[in-house]
Amino acid sequence: MAQVFFKKEELPITSFEWGDVVNRLEPKTSGCETFVVMDVTLTPGGMHNFHKHVDQDEIIIVLKGKVEQWVDQKKQIISAGDSAFIPKNTVHASFNDFEETALLQVVLAPAQGETGYELVDVAEEEPWKSLR
Repeated sequence: MAQVFFKKEELPITSFEWGDVVNRLEPKTSGCETFVVMDVTLTPGGMHNFHKHVDQDEIIIVLKGKVEQWVDQKKQIISAGDSAFIPKNTVHASFNDFEETALLQVVLAPAQGETGYELVDVAEEEPWKSLR
């Protein structure tokens, strides 16, 4: 039987230049191949620059703080309780240009690869590098 309970202090944390990710549910730890759940922390000035998940749909739910969320070339400030749906193969980005740390919960489906999460970075490609 797959693992069914997950204590926060036992979850793997990965740090990136744009923030931290707690892999709450991923194929490697749970055996779940249907979806992936991550808690993402973006400190003030933190960002997850323009990228896409070729074969994964995604929902970003803001639990705390707010972010400037881009989905394709549309942007909106989303705050605690708000969410954004990103269809597969759609470029998106999250920027925390605010004074408060933002906490996001992210769900991607279906799971891809060992960690369940694969992306293509497009931040240095046009039109994305010129949008901000």
